Amino acid sequence: MKIRKGRACVPDWVVNGSEAEEAIYATILDQVAALYRLRSSQNKFEPGISRVHYAGRVYDEREMQEVVRAALDFWLTLGPYGTKFEKVMQEFFQARDFALVNSGSSANLVAVTTLVSPTVENHLRAGDEVITPALTFPTTLTPIIQNGLIPVFIDCDVGTYNIRAELLEKAVSPRTRAMVIPHTLGNPCDMDEVMRVVHKYRLFLIEDCCDALDSVFRDRKVGTFGDLATLSFYPAHHMTMGEGGGVVVNNKKLTKTVRSIRDWGRDCWCDPGVSDTCGKRFDWSLGGLPQGYDHKYTYSTIGYNLKPTDLQAAIGLVQYDKLKLFTEKRRRNFIRYHEALKQYEDFLILPHSDPRSNPSWFSFPLTVKPPLERSRLTRWLEDSKIETRFIFAGNILRQPAFQGIPCQIYGNLDQTDHIMRNSFFIGLYPGLTDEMIDYVIHCFHEFFKTF
Repeated sequence: MKIRKGRACVPDWVVNGSEAEEAIYATILDQVAALYRLRSSQNKFEPGISRVHYAGRVYDEREMQEVVRAALDFWLTLGPYGTKFEKVMQEFFQARDFALVNSGSSANLVAVTTLVSPTVENHLRAGDEVITPALTFPTTLTPIIQNGLIPVFIDCDVGTYNIRAELLEKAVSPRTRAMVIPHTLGNPCDMDEVMRVVHKYRLFLIEDCCDALDSVFRDRKVGTFGDLATLSFYPAHHMTMGEGGGVVVNNKKLTKTVRSIRDWGRDCWCDPGVSDTCGKRFDWSLGGLPQGYDHKYTYSTIGYNLKPTDLQAAIGLVQYDKLKLFTEKRRRNFIRYHEALKQYEDFLILPHSDPRSNPSWFSFPLTVKPPLERSRLTRWLEDSKIETRFIFAGNILRQPAFQGIPCQIYGNLDQTDHIMRNSFFIGLYPGLTDEMIDYVIHCFHEFFKTF
């Protein structure tokens, strides 16, 4: 990148214009920084008045400047920033490929649909079974249903909120072909057992890492175990592009299919604005098309357009540079809450993780013990301007949209139901200041004085 001391920098992959153009860029970007500083100087936390959010975007003038740069370049579709961001994330995971999409939900859709595509060797077919937890987010499950697959639900553990790994092998049947395993709230699953079962039965594995970017199991990043893994860059998550997500491709045989499904289902792999990368654009003969049909309009999968914009990717690049700091703050905030609330373990089940893991926690989950009722504690916190959330859909099979879906249940879902009725979480994202965390802890102390 081109750097000017004391001035906003202009990326050389975006701007190749005259000095006059670059001077205009620098002036605009300096004004953007001034606007950010003005706004941020007006933000002041007032305990009991200001809301303590459970999550949110954490940014400064650099994200604002980068998205303005991208807007001024006016490459509205996915372009140079997107290419750069995909490369950065591919290197982060040491993956075969990384495909940007427009949401974590779309990432899950692309991942599951890839495994069903006839372009994939030994692909999944309608009626095949996919093991997944009943404690889940809707769009982790929805692509399984939409692709005609049968979800096989397993119970979860209170405290980790992850799928019970000891039940995985017992849930395998002759129809089982894949697992979709989320690392719930950033807490890594027992990947030793997951991978043992995956390898033994030759199953496909999709890791849903939407809540778990930069979490680690045995010194290995989650998202590197499965054939595919998914991420979300929604503002609530570990880093943000606004809307956005990604598919980590670890199985090289799936790369082309992932990108095809994301890009309308096309067979062509040219980058945006590029033609004839293959050198034989009008020489292909595929399907029932006439010889020489334009490869750019040849479709080998049933796909969608699920790309984000270059403006979003510009934000993502700046956020990525802050990811290590974000992770450190999440872990520090988790420890602060855990130490402060440990004295209330007669009333609360505190979160815990596998000792082989190092989570980058999405949030701080709690489960109340009787006689304490969840509603009494969450109402106290909400009245104190502290946001709370339940753990996603709870038992997804009790949600109106999912009642009566074709599925199998292994054993029972007692712990999932318990979580649905008694668990919630508060935020620990890096936007929380020490003053905010002090206030949250104070409110817990005040609550238990009344109980």
